[in-house]
Amino acid sequence: MKRTLFASVAIVAAACVSVPVSAEEMKAEVIHWWTSGGEAAAVRVFADQFTKAGGTWIDSAVAGAANARNAAISRTVAGNPPTAMQLNTGKQFDELVEGGLLADVDAVATEGNWKGVMPAAITAAATRNGKMYAVPINIHGQNWLWYNKAVLASVGADEPKTWNDAITILDKLKAEGKVIPLAFSGQKNWEQNLFNSVLIGVGGAQMWTGILGKRDASLARSAEFKAVAVTYKKLKDYVDAGAPGRNWNDATNLVIQGKAGMQIMGDWAKGEFIAAGKIADKDYGCTVLSNGSGGYVMGGDVFVFPKAKDPSVTKAQMTLARLMLTPETQIQFALKKGSIPVRSDVDTSALDACAQKGMRYVADKAQQMPSGDMLAPPAMIGALQDAISQYWNTNMSADEFSAKVAAVLKSQE
Repeated sequence: MKRTLFASVAIVAAACVSVPVSAEEMKAEVIHWWTSGGEAAAVRVFADQFTKAGGTWIDSAVAGAANARNAAISRTVAGNPPTAMQLNTGKQFDELVEGGLLADVDAVATEGNWKGVMPAAITAAATRNGKMYAVPINIHGQNWLWYNKAVLASVGADEPKTWNDAITILDKLKAEGKVIPLAFSGQKNWEQNLFNSVLIGVGGAQMWTGILGKRDASLARSAEFKAVAVTYKKLKDYVDAGAPGRNWNDATNLVIQGKAGMQIMGDWAKGEFIAAGKIADKDYGCTVLSNGSGGYVMGGDVFVFPKAKDPSVTKAQMTLARLMLTPETQIQFALKKGSIPVRSDVDTSALDACAQKGMRYVADKAQQMPSGDMLAPPAMIGALQDAISQYWNTNMSADEFSAKVAAVLKSQE
């Protein structure tokens, strides 16, 4: 078994306390990182459904995705696992599978025809050695632009379609000086998310898969990649001095309140608009920027289940796996979370205008772009994140950044 991930999280194990499950009860301790207003409302959908099924949901929310993952994996490795843990769709559970620590959900997946109703990229990301080990619960578009309609109207701007359009509007907002042009969360993962949105929107689909999937170091040295880098760094001109360290949902609230014009963020941001009582296409707008050959970066969340010896724990796990993917649960969760259902066979008429856009993107196979987490291992994602953050926060040139990214990709060969 690989030791990199396990060693990095072992220190957390001692701080975590187990919640025992008796043979007579169906309890589920669930570790997740959904702590913002919209996220908390969404996770209650799962909790309520589990309660209706006769179970007891024990909520173990841990602020911060990395913190939650580390805590859950630590406990699993130490033999003190939760019933279920949240991860992102991708390669984050590879070592747990290799170590024989996860239960597969293949029987439930076959029973529910998951592979017949989900995009192939999503089911592939949940499958190892021919079996599904994760329950994909949603599809998040990671490269959305959110904007306050009244703010854009104040400078005579319509919805941007391309990155060039967006920069023109950002220039107008900056010149007017009344609001923050681009709301931003100055944390490493959101610096990377913004860069990824520029990479796919300016660089295009071939650039996206070439860098993250094929790990083509020569592509990172190309003029096209340097154009991506220049566009990304230019966006720093439009963020405010309070951005460093700001939480993503606090940046979203700046747009909601009309204190900022736009934000680039995944569609989990829509959960904050919903929680604030805002209406899509009336109070706020949404779009995916592309200069011609981009795509819809599909990420999302999964739940995995550590192997259990107690039959009541296994029963709770498989009950959760089933109920998370019922059509009713899928729609109710999507209405709160901002994501779209991972199932293609549900009635989406209740979803708002932004979700309907997302469904149309996913329906077009040419637009389906796997997230970076699906294409690259965590170590590579982390190394790229460090390079992107250094580029954003220093005077590093585009040429220097290009060389640094090429070196990261070269090291992955």
